[in-house]
Amino acid sequence: MENYNRWHCRQKHQAPQFTLKTATIFEDSPISLDKWLTAMWQVVNCKNGVSSYEVHRAIGVTQKTAWFMDHRIRLALGMDTPEKMSGTVEADETFVGGKVKNMHFDKQTRMRMGKKRTGGFEGKAVVMGLLERNTRKARVKVLPNTRQFHIRTNIIGNVEKGSMIYSDALKSYENVEVDGFAHEFIDHTEAYVRGAVHTNGLENFWSLLKRAIKGTYVSVEPFHLQRYCDEQAWRYNNRKMTDGERFSLAVSGILGKRITFDELTGKTAGSPPTIN
Repeated sequence: MENYNRWHCRQKHQAPQFTLKTATIFEDSPISLDKWLTAMWQVVNCKNGVSSYEVHRAIGVTQKTAWFMDHRIRLALGMDTPEKMSGTVEADETFVGGKVKNMHFDKQTRMRMGKKRTGGFEGKAVVMGLLERNTRKARVKVLPNTRQFHIRTNIIGNVEKGSMIYSDALKSYENVEVDGFAHEFIDHTEAYVRGAVHTNGLENFWSLLKRAIKGTYVSVEPFHLQRYCDEQAWRYNNRKMTDGERFSLAVSGILGKRITFDELTGKTAGSPPTIN
């Protein structure tokens, strides 16, 4: 069906008609592929990220549409991988979000049952990072909190046993030896480096992540934060590629992934959970 850019499979099955967008992140989108690919080029090659307002101005769609497109592109950059890190791995955590004292009182009320608090970490999302020293590649995960269960579970799920873990002095790392890892830590109240023991690689990554969130995206809801983190980690891990190589790699990840606007905004089952 050439007039509609749609083809018909001659085999009998439930969905015989298909387009170039079928079974990709572009499926059922009325936006033309030239605009989709332009938006994808911007997302994967802008070092500090690209906001939906910039995309909307560049390709001539509404800001709401550009926001939805950005999230579908981030889905294609997902960091799921069965391979575990090994060797020497840095582990660290950071806090993302505005200060409670700077929030509107109605939001403070919802968060703290009417009690106004101004603690440095109150109301912020916890993001844990792992960086493999050998490959200089990072993985990040949004956690509910910094308790030992979540920290150790994330390390076990992403790092091979027997690897060396370098961390800060957070008590949640104290028992990673029990899980089969070697472990050394640096107390940042005393020093930031002790020979090879430091988390400076992740500190560099955190500065890039926060520059993108604060400078480009400005405000990110906790239940969308994982995709923004994955986007920045993907760019960081592929930073030595050319723009064209990064774009080709991103396009190779569009198949078999899809999210609807209702799922993205929490209106249907399968919606991203809120981080408590």
